[in-house]
Amino acid sequence: MRRADSLFTPAGWAWFLGTGAALIIGVPLLNALPQAGSFAQIPDYLVPLLGKYACYALLALSLDLVWGYAGILSLGHGAFFALGGYAMGMYLMRQIGTRGVYANAQLPDFMVFLNWKSLPWYWYGFDHFAFAAVMVMLVPGVLAFVFGWFAFRSRVTGVYLSIMTQALTYALLLAFFRNDTGFGGNNGLTDFKDILGFEIQAPGTRRALYIVTVIALGLGYLLCRFIVASKLGRLLLAVRDAEGRVRFIGYSVAYAKLFVFTISAVLAGIAGALYVPQVGIINPSEFSPANSIEIAIWVAVGGRGTLVGALIGAVVINFAQTWLTGSMPELWLFVLGGVFILVTLAFPRGLLGFAGRLQSLRARTVSTPVVGEEHAP
Repeated sequence: MRRADSLFTPAGWAWFLGTGAALIIGVPLLNALPQAGSFAQIPDYLVPLLGKYACYALLALSLDLVWGYAGILSLGHGAFFALGGYAMGMYLMRQIGTRGVYANAQLPDFMVFLNWKSLPWYWYGFDHFAFAAVMVMLVPGVLAFVFGWFAFRSRVTGVYLSIMTQALTYALLLAFFRNDTGFGGNNGLTDFKDILGFEIQAPGTRRALYIVTVIALGLGYLLCRFIVASKLGRLLLAVRDAEGRVRFIGYSVAYAKLFVFTISAVLAGIAGALYVPQVGIINPSEFSPANSIEIAIWVAVGGRGTLVGALIGAVVINFAQTWLTGSMPELWLFVLGGVFILVTLAFPRGLLGFAGRLQSLRARTVSTPVVGEEHAP
């Protein structure tokens, strides 16, 4: 457990706090203080983009917690992310009020357009931020708990569990695409105006959302690191490597997996909630099974079972996507598939594992004496 405990050392805390300070203080200051257009300024459009990367990093972190440490390959984590996003989107839609196209204070524009007469019961309470914040965590958490309760107690594992999670997110995709479910159909929820009384498009609000997202990412990382460094973390590693033996010696494998799966879903929901106000839309495409598969690719590229690798993989892959879809959009999916194949075959431990291997080889080379050196005068 040396890797899991490395954060809780003076050097680990220095690295963590230094990185956090650079992201939380440096980026907003470089956006707000330098003159517009100067070389030192971070443009306004880049702040929400960096915030989006931080949301994806938190999402990848949530998957690495269950896949890298418990061996649960969930191909449905996009569903938890989207549910958290919809909960936040419902709150933002309720804040529009009479500023919508149809100037209806009670119903969102899409409900007026579809001739809804009254607000559905499951929209009640979303005009309050505190209620929405609770739903952001509760809805994904309850869904994960119920799903995991039946799946883990039935001892469903491996590829069968992955297929079930993929079926779950596909079922939600179909449900949210329907206009009669009351979530905006295929257009989703958009045209947000403000959050907590602040204009959502204002540069100051975007900086605040970015800061909150980075703080949430840091807290999520600390939570995951605490879990994997604890006795529960060692139990999860044992479950990942030899589940049958762990069950044979008397541990409750189902409850351990259920706990970490639920925590992971809550983290994914929080990532989705922070994502929506920064990109300005949430629609059923976020439930796409392809999105959940892509999350697994982020984790695999960065390094499964490291936490830090998941963060690196999410940022690297999404930065590459931003650049390639702007310059060569027709090549992006081929590049993504090629990267995943390359990592699987050549770097099974991901970028972080490859970097660690290079470092160990370098240390071994430096420590090995040159032949004949000991006889030199």
